[in-house]
Amino acid sequence: MQIYKAFCTAFHCFSIKFANFARFAKLFQIKFDSMNDDLRKTLEGIRELAYSQKLLNYSISEVSKKMGVSVEQLKPFFATDYDLVEKILSFERQSFQDIFETYDFEGVNAIDILLTVGREVSDRFKDVTPSLTFSLKTTYPKLYQQHIEERINFIFEKIKINIFKGISQEIYRNDISVELLARLYISRLIDIHNPDFFPSDQYSFDMLFEAMFDNFIRGIVNDKGMRYYEKRRKHLHLNAK
Repeated sequence: MQIYKAFCTAFHCFSIKFANFARFAKLFQIKFDSMNDDLRKTLEGIRELAYSQKLLNYSISEVSKKMGVSVEQLKPFFATDYDLVEKILSFERQSFQDIFETYDFEGVNAIDILLTVGREVSDRFKDVTPSLTFSLKTTYPKLYQQHIEERINFIFEKIKINIFKGISQEIYRNDISVELLARLYISRLIDIHNPDFFPSDQYSFDMLFEAMFDNFIRGIVNDKGMRYYEKRRKHLHLNAK
């Protein structure tokens, strides 16, 4: 009987502690989600500053000054300048991947998928100022290289999937090397960000991306795909070549 009472007492205490832990965990999750939301808004603000060429570098002090907030307000989100850069780059990669989660591409024409993704890339991922890009490459070379490699690998896999889909839908040529064309796409995407080839004061990102994108599609479609592509371009009011 005493053993039974001891067991019940222990179980009762455990139940209370577990319930308290569950409440604490729920409160922590709410606070964590709220912080994540605030972090996302902060990163979006930093991105806008970068795109509008108002940032001189990616540092907590610079972001604090340009956003009009105190360093103390940013510290809960970014422990160091390195942490700030790491989260900015991670946010950029996730924002790109969100395109594929936003749209349901199941059963969609492969050309339409490319057009949708291309439009989103053009609208949402204009290059930051060359000085900021140069700053990241020189100040955080390993972190920047990791970011580039992860982004390239993601795009590479998506392009391969799209090419296979287009071939199966009989709108892409069936005599093309999927691996080679996916690598060529990545190579061209990198090239249009090279200021030595395309100075930003002469060529806008939109202009370069559209030219690269149009050239890529024309190189992989067959006659059926070309007719569909031309029709879709007119519908979307893309610049005629």
